[in-house]
Amino acid sequence: MSSKDWLEKDYYAALGVDKSASSDDIKKSYRKLARESHPDHNPGDSGAEERFKTVSEAYAVLGDEKKRREYDEMRSLFGSGAFRRNARGAGQPGGAPFDVSDLFGGGGGGGGDNRFGGGGFTDLFSTIFSGGGGAGGPARPRGPARGRNVEAEVALDFSDAVRGVTLPLTLRAPGVCDTCHGNGAKPGTQPVACPVCHGAGVTTRNQGSFSFSEPCRNCQGVGTVVEEKCPECHGTGGVTKTRTLNVRFPAGVADGQRIRLAGRGEPGERGGPAGDLFVHVKVRPDELFGRTGDDLTLNVPITYAEAVLGTDLRVPTLDGTVTLRVPPGTPAGRVLRARGKGVVRKDGRAGDLLVTLDVVVPATVSDEARAALETFAAQTPPAAREHLEARVRRFS
Repeated sequence: MSSKDWLEKDYYAALGVDKSASSDDIKKSYRKLARESHPDHNPGDSGAEERFKTVSEAYAVLGDEKKRREYDEMRSLFGSGAFRRNARGAGQPGGAPFDVSDLFGGGGGGGGDNRFGGGGFTDLFSTIFSGGGGAGGPARPRGPARGRNVEAEVALDFSDAVRGVTLPLTLRAPGVCDTCHGNGAKPGTQPVACPVCHGAGVTTRNQGSFSFSEPCRNCQGVGTVVEEKCPECHGTGGVTKTRTLNVRFPAGVADGQRIRLAGRGEPGERGGPAGDLFVHVKVRPDELFGRTGDDLTLNVPITYAEAVLGTDLRVPTLDGTVTLRVPPGTPAGRVLRARGKGVVRKDGRAGDLLVTLDVVVPATVSDEARAALETFAAQTPPAAREHLEARVRRFS
């Protein structure tokens, strides 16, 4: 959006809020209007699509505190009435004609208070609208466009995700042209300054007493043009090619995590900065272990006798074994903890291995085992079910 949009469009009205609305009120109104007018909910409705664009543009300004402050200041200055002009061209604040240039010390009469560096009214507004660094200063060129981000997906084995691993990642995506080395010009030539903006990257157009700056359309804001284009990339500075990167996945990377590699995405046009590479991680499930945060989980079956009498269990970890003590009278579902045998954290400490005990009841037993169990049952107290039996007696 241009500076002219800020002057001509009332973003508060677009979102249906007052100028004094809080950030939360602005956000709530935007979300409501965006849902109502979203193209997915209004297929084929060009009016809804236009409303969606309008509220999105308004929220892009009012949802940013810095942009909102600049927007309010610009509209307050422009809409205060100080710069309205009558039919004869004279300024008319309060009904008294005056010369706008006198107000800013730009008049030819001399003696004015030139508080804006002698640049005059037009230069002052040119600086405001173009985002220049100081009064009367030149507009900053936009420069070559940044490359787009690239996304890739990698499947890791469970153990590699826990321990960390470095893997080669082969991508087929735009990369820097080897013929022109990214500047887009034919070998032996160089880009030259844009003849329209003279290398500034922006052009200025006057509208009455105001001056508006915008990216140069001839060079797309880069400031240079390629007269003889590279035969390989046709002036873009990039070509599609296959490249292999060694990507380091840190220890403890989780399923669904996204790793950002700065500057490893698509190259920018004609030497612009490269985008980023985002690698989405998919972790293959392990046949034994599960994971909860930094803890590993493991289910271990034990016999009824082991649960009653207690035992020592040797269980596997990712890098060895550990012995856990099952105390006598252990119920099914009890969790034993092997400290430090889980996922290593960034600070060097590790999570735990959580072992869940599953008491296995055999489907069939021998006659001798049955006799022994009957003897055992006769010599042990019954299960505490008095509270259940009391409820059952109500229906008897």
